[in-house]
Amino acid sequence: MNRAARALSLLLLPVLPLVLGACGTERPAATADADRPAANPATGGRATPGTAELDSRAKALGVAPELVYVTASPGFTVVRQSVGVYGGDGFSAVYWSRSSGARIGLFVDRGTLTGADCERVPVGGAGPDDAVVCERDGDAWYRTSGGHHEYALVRDGHVVRLEADSAGVDRAVLKAAARAAHRPDAAELDALLPPLPERTATAPVERGDLPPVGDGAPDNEVNTTG
Repeated sequence: MNRAARALSLLLLPVLPLVLGACGTERPAATADADRPAANPATGGRATPGTAELDSRAKALGVAPELVYVTASPGFTVVRQSVGVYGGDGFSAVYWSRSSGARIGLFVDRGTLTGADCERVPVGGAGPDDAVVCERDGDAWYRTSGGHHEYALVRDGHVVRLEADSAGVDRAVLKAAARAAHRPDAAELDALLPPLPERTATAPVERGDLPPVGDGAPDNEVNTTG
C-alpha cells in the first residue's frame, strides 16, 4: 500500500479497598489486594488484562505488539476507529482536536531513516512529486513537503512518525507530540486497542450419506433403479 496515500486517508478521516478481619488463615487485606490485577479507570474500573491478552488484541489487528505507540497532546484525543495496522505489521492512529478539527497522525513501521535517504522518502499527506526538506532536530528528523510536516523518530528497527497538515498543527505542537510518543503501559493499551472479536461456536454439519459403521467414507452405492 502506498504510504502517502495511507497517511492521507487516515488524516482525513474509584475502587474501594476490601478490609479483611485478621482471623484464622485469612491473609491481610494488603496482601490479598496485591495479587489482584490493577483496575483501569479508563474502562470503568475493571481489571486491566494481562500481556497475553493485550498482545492478542494487537495481533488481531495485524499489528506487531512491539510497534504500538501512543502520544499525548493538549486538546487532542485518539480516534479509536483509526487504530489499526500500517504497512506490513506496523501501527497507526489519528489524534483529533475537537476545538480546531486538526489531526495528528501517528505511524510506526519497520525500517530506518538516515540523512542519505531522508529527502527521498515522501512525507505523509504530501504528493509523491513534492520536494522533501529535512532538518535534524535533536534525536529526530523534522521533515516538510507539500503543505505537510512530520517528526520522525528512529528507534531500534523501526521509525515513529508524527504527521500533520502544516496549517492546522504548528511545529511546536507537533514536536511536543513527538517527544511524548512512547510505548504504552498495560492500562494505556487496554484503553486503546479494540476487544478481541467474539467467536460463535458452530456445531459440525451432519451428512446423511455417512454410514454408521466403518471408516466413515460416503456411501456411494447405486441401487437397482439407478
